[in-house]
Amino acid sequence: MIRIGQLALTALVTWFVVSRVGLGFDDLAGLEAGAWTPRPSMLVVASVALLLAYLASASIWGRIVWDLGGPALGARDSVQVFMVANLGRYVPGKVWQIAGLATLAHRRGVPVGVATGAAVAGQGVALIAAAAVGVPALFWAPDPFPAWGWIAVAVLTTSLVVGSIPAAFDRIAGAWFRLTRSKPPAKLAPARVLGWFGLYLLNWVLYAAAFRLFALSFDPGGAAVAVASSFAAAYVLGYVMIFAPAGLGPREGFLILFLTPHLGTGASTLVAVAARVWTTLVEVVPAAAGWILELKHRPAPSGTPLPPPESPRAAGASEEANHG
Repeated sequence: MIRIGQLALTALVTWFVVSRVGLGFDDLAGLEAGAWTPRPSMLVVASVALLLAYLASASIWGRIVWDLGGPALGARDSVQVFMVANLGRYVPGKVWQIAGLATLAHRRGVPVGVATGAAVAGQGVALIAAAAVGVPALFWAPDPFPAWGWIAVAVLTTSLVVGSIPAAFDRIAGAWFRLTRSKPPAKLAPARVLGWFGLYLLNWVLYAAAFRLFALSFDPGGAAVAVASSFAAAYVLGYVMIFAPAGLGPREGFLILFLTPHLGTGASTLVAVAARVWTTLVEVVPAAAGWILELKHRPAPSGTPLPPPESPRAAGASEEANHG
């Protein structure tokens, strides 16, 4: 019954959003036959840019692990753990990606507290950065989204200003970690979080640029900033729909809504649906390769301690986590 309810909510939200743009079969039938085939050269460039964005996300997560006192994960381990754990996004609930990051990182000597803290903190900061990149799309969307855009600007600005105050930051971070039923890491500090925010902001600019290139492969027009920011805005709104695995359905609906003023209803629908296939393939193919490698990486048997971290700093962090 829970699964049926999730499917019903997903369908309802998707229908509600898409109905706002008056999408009909005539809009798709009106597209020329060539509109359904992307230009290979532009598609390759967009795919490379998207893959680089995924790799950058993995590197930022590895940086967060280090900043929180964990061991320095190599580029290969960071990418492998991050990409494989990303498969958890396709399971309803949003918790599986975080659990996967914590579990796979722990196998590589990262203390449980640091692994979970890095996963939860990274998710929160990345979501705020995506919202910041997606705000411009709200101002071009139909009512009531422009009003929501001003609200989003006010909330993001207030959060960054208030979050720089240590006492307020502790309350905000505590609320986020309570929401995810985890404990804030001891080394979580405003300055570090602002640094992560800057990195994720650049990361999401790259995601948005990759989507813009993907849209251009179908040769639609539209202002570059408006089209690019639509991808980030739709991602955030799809993310908060926790009942939809990887935001499937609502994310496409919101993307059509945001793109329609710039590309038209038919082209927006084509790009939104094709983007889901594109992002999934670019994400799942390297994740599958990482999964195969992960299967060869045998975890330590139950009751057997993991090998001690190589660096003294990481060893100290592990000892603190064990005492905790």
